[in-house]
Order: sequence, then structure tokens, then C-alpha cells
Amino acid sequence: MSNRIMSHMVACFPSKRESIDVAGALIDGGSSYLEVQFPFSDPSSDGYYIQEACRIALSEGFTAAAGFELIGEIRRASDIPVFVMCYANTVFFHGIRTFLRSCASSGAQGVIVPDLPLDYDEGLYTECGLLGLDAVPVVAPSISEKRLGMIMKNQSEHLYAALRTGITGSFTDLGEEKVLFLKRVRSKGRKVFAGFGISERSQVEEISPYVHAAVVGTAFVREIMEQESGSIYGRVRKKTESLVS
Repeated sequence: MSNRIMSHMVACFPSKRESIDVAGALIDGGSSYLEVQFPFSDPSSDGYYIQEACRIALSEGFTAAAGFELIGEIRRASDIPVFVMCYANTVFFHGIRTFLRSCASSGAQGVIVPDLPLDYDEGLYTECGLLGLDAVPVVAPSISEKRLGMIMKNQSEHLYAALRTGITGSFTDLGEEKVLFLKRVRSKGRKVFAGFGISERSQVEEISPYVHAAVVGTAFVREIMEQESGSIYGRVRKKTESLVS
């Protein structure tokens, strides 16, 4: 039985052209979802590899328009659901309504904005509802039952469970406490994406019984950065296949 993963990539990394190859490799390797990060100069939730990928993408001239163009190309080539991941600054810079309309017109299914929680979202969740976009709340193991209940009043189809606080990249052991957390959020009736520190097949297999899809990101960026031979497409596809099949 195949494992279901949401594969995280950074738009325009390592370049605009090559990021199309990365998307193709992730799709052809068996990803069920793509999470496309729009680079930001201060990615506060990200570890070294994704920070560096964002820096490179920005130096390559990333713009939001280029990000939406990439999503459009992905959606023309595949029916895979795509979620835009970005930070609040990016949304605010373009204007919430304008940014979300661009998300919708590009073919994205939804958005993940980790630093815009539901009760401080400046209208993002309402606007997503009007546009038919899924605004995905992000929750951590420390969340109280009261706050989780408040978040569940939102009609989002999906929920993103961060397996720990801090930044992405470091290996995460699942453990009993995190299993209980995942069981708790899954019981609320949402499709749960879970990530932060998932990079190996053993982790994906361990987490799969409790989630809709495991989120993998840093592992792919590392494959690209540490490439010594062969094509980016080949290395990323091979890594994806090793996680899902």
C-alpha cells in the first residue's frame, strides 16, 4: 500500500525553470498534494535548508506573479491539488483579496499561512470562503481543547498539524504524545496534513495511520542542494518514490 504525502517545494528554487522540473518529479514520483512555498526573506518557521532555498529563489528574481505562473503550469499538466504556503507579510503586501484571487485563478485549492491564526487573520478565512479556497489552519501539540474547538468552527476541509514547535528540518520522532495529538485532531473530522521533520520512509509509514497525508519538504530541498550528479528531476523523483511506494 502506498503512503500518501504532501510534498513541499519552494517556488523558483533552484531557478524558475528548474522548479517546474522539481514539481514534475514530485508529481511523477507519487505525491498526492503539492505545497508550494512563496519565498520570503524571513521565513520564521523554516530551518536552514528552506531558508537557503528561499534566499536563492529571491536572488533568482522570484515574484508572486512567477509563483502563480508556476502553479498554473502545474495545474495545466496535472490535476494534483496545490496549496500555496506563504507568510502573512506576502499576503498583506499584495492585499488579502488580491492575493487570494490570484491563488484561485492560478488553480490553487487552498492556502496555508502559519502566522495568520483564525482569530487574527484579517479576513483571510472569510475571503477564502467566498472564493472557494481552503484556508488551512495550523495547530501544534500544545493547543488547548477550547482553542481547537474554536478553530473547528471554521469550515476548512483540511487541518495542518505541526508535530512540534520551532522550525522545520530537524528529524522528528513520533512518540506516544504526538500520536495522541494526531488522534485528537483527526477526531474533529478534518483531513489532517502533518509535518515538521518528516524526511524518511519509516517516519511516513509511522505517521500514515493517523493522518490524511504526511508533509515532506526539507528532504527534497536537501536532495537538490546536495546534488553531485544526475538531473534534479531524477534525484527528486527517486526520493519521492522512496517515501510513497
